[in-house]
Amino acid sequence: MSGWRFWIDRGGTFTDIVARSPEGRLSTAKLLSENPERYADAAIAGIRQILGLGADEPWPAGAIDEVKMGTTVATNALLERKGARTLLVVDRGFADLLTIGDQTRPDLFALAIRQPDPLHEGVLEVGGRIDRDGHAVLPLDEAKVLADLRAARAQGYAAVAIALAHAWAHPGMEARVARLAREAGFAQVSASHAVSPLIGLVSRGRTSVVDAYLSPVLRRYVDRVAGALGAVPLHFMQSNGGLADAAHFQGKDAILSGPAGGVVAAARTAEQAGFTRVIGFDMGGTSTDVALYAGAFERVLDAVVAGVEMRVPMMAIDTVAAGGGSILQFDGARYRVGPDSAGANPGPACYRRGGPLTVTDANVLVGKIRPEHFPAVFGPGGDQPLDAGAVAEGFATLAQRIAAATGAPQDPRAVAEGFLSIAVANMAAAIKRVALERGEDVAGFVLQCFGGAGGQHACRVAELLGMRQVLIHPLAGVLSAYGMGLADRAALRQRSVEQPLDAAAVARLDGLTRALGDEAAADLGGGDAVRCSATAHLRYAGTDTALGVPLGDAVAMRAAFEAAHQARFGFTSPDRAIVIESLMVEVLLPGDTAAPLPLPVRDGALPAPIATVPIWTGGAEHAVPVFDRAALRPGTGWTARSWCAKKPPRRWSSLAGAWQWASTANCCFITTVPLRARWTIRPWPIRCNSNCSTPSSWALPSAWALSCATRRAAST
Repeated sequence: MSGWRFWIDRGGTFTDIVARSPEGRLSTAKLLSENPERYADAAIAGIRQILGLGADEPWPAGAIDEVKMGTTVATNALLERKGARTLLVVDRGFADLLTIGDQTRPDLFALAIRQPDPLHEGVLEVGGRIDRDGHAVLPLDEAKVLADLRAARAQGYAAVAIALAHAWAHPGMEARVARLAREAGFAQVSASHAVSPLIGLVSRGRTSVVDAYLSPVLRRYVDRVAGALGAVPLHFMQSNGGLADAAHFQGKDAILSGPAGGVVAAARTAEQAGFTRVIGFDMGGTSTDVALYAGAFERVLDAVVAGVEMRVPMMAIDTVAAGGGSILQFDGARYRVGPDSAGANPGPACYRRGGPLTVTDANVLVGKIRPEHFPAVFGPGGDQPLDAGAVAEGFATLAQRIAAATGAPQDPRAVAEGFLSIAVANMAAAIKRVALERGEDVAGFVLQCFGGAGGQHACRVAELLGMRQVLIHPLAGVLSAYGMGLADRAALRQRSVEQPLDAAAVARLDGLTRALGDEAAADLGGGDAVRCSATAHLRYAGTDTALGVPLGDAVAMRAAFEAAHQARFGFTSPDRAIVIESLMVEVLLPGDTAAPLPLPVRDGALPAPIATVPIWTGGAEHAVPVFDRAALRPGTGWTARSWCAKKPPRRWSSLAGAWQWASTANCCFITTVPLRARWTIRPWPIRCNSNCSTPSSWALPSAWALSCATRRAAST
């Protein structure tokens, strides 16, 4: 490696950057995603900051080897309905296809059904109808279709989505219409047979509309970043957990671009620490993402995001609107946390932009976030600390409102802690739902905590769920960005099969598997390092829920499917026929491995705290010593009532209750143990490097200590 490598997660509130120098040293940066007074794009500004370049200085030749990114640009466009003006092209008589949909009621008992507004603005009906065998039913008048498409382009439509009946099996007619659309001047044309080549006209149509709606917005951002970087190789994280070249990055694959990087990093770093069953808990500024990893990445084919259904492989991630920027409200009778978020602009009240009170502000007030140990990146010049005064004033006013409504005096710190309890309950419910839907018991998993706000709440979340272990990586504050560097480059291809599971059908899949593999490998440029895997999605005949199993012989696939069905639904039907619904082939070019972060063993006594601060927890105030995370090494032991540790990269973690802290050198994990035990930090066979000295903060406000040395009574 001759140059820098940059791994970036552009989130809704912060943009996180992990950079690897030519010597292999890791450094981090965290910038507000939106700060128009200081920079146009946070990712480019962060790269320049790490390289020590001014805003207008050219890139040094050969200074950057690669940039890998995840971005919320497409997600935000979908949430805010700010995509491109999209025209839907369907068979004649199918104009209301996506409006009618499949008649699913989002709320079964609602008297008034309120469906989300469709993404497409107009519909064009065309001829060219074919039957299931590919025979023409209605002719296609190409001249009229071309004229209609040109008229739509003149009206300002920017993108076209095409969804014709039976195109998944016979794409010729769709391909003709797509050619006419490009001839009419449309740069973005999403044909369903290329976007989602699976049976099901409604799902294909909706996925094609999503791709057409988002791709122009995404392309503008990608082109802007690529233009700023010049010839530097640029890759983007896809929703399926693999990286794609910038040229192949599409709107349909960008919905979970940022969170997918977190899942990859959580899995890779947990495996390095010796754990194979992990629940990822990624609490950022806008929301909290939860994902389950039990030795393999779990993907879903059908998903609903922002009220929009789509059918595309993506990481199985559950999102709850409870992040550091979630707005706190009192409606006259109860506390409410979210779902609205303050985002990066204006951000929480402490960000000095006049924002509302948020979860982050609550943590500032109770002392779990200390402005003196938090990056000074706020204010007009981006050099001021968090505004604790604005937070105190805001909660004092809110406490007075609550006291007036309830008739009982309110301590502002108790009010803040009450809001935090609600946020914790919301996040715990999301984690429990994810596990139960998959037939899993959360107690059998480790909670892998990351994200800018995760460490402040992880232990309380784990206590509510009965989880015994919390795993926290030294780069937990920027773990999603770190995951961009650990992810593989990937290309996926799918095809519907719809054949009974038997030896003959499996034999016919060999040719299809090779064809899809070759097509996907072409996207990656081929090479000897390419790895290929195939997954068959099976379901019982007469049902509509398919489960993925590795492609193999018919007997092995049936056994794997029945085991998965038993785990997920609690029963099997041995006498029922099984159908091969679809085939998915994934081709990978391996990414970087989780780099060891060597941490030398420290001998001697516990270092002196750098400060002692008040923290409000459990309805009372406690004096808590603050330790520099860089000074804590395996081999250091102590017993402490409560403590907080300054830890990279720039985030606080709070611990409460009967928890033990043990350093694994490359990671830190916490386990429940009796308070009567004596604690030490002990060495583990994992290395950790000098990046652990990057400044950041963790707050641990109750009866917490490090690793149990004697009288250990609970299993870890």
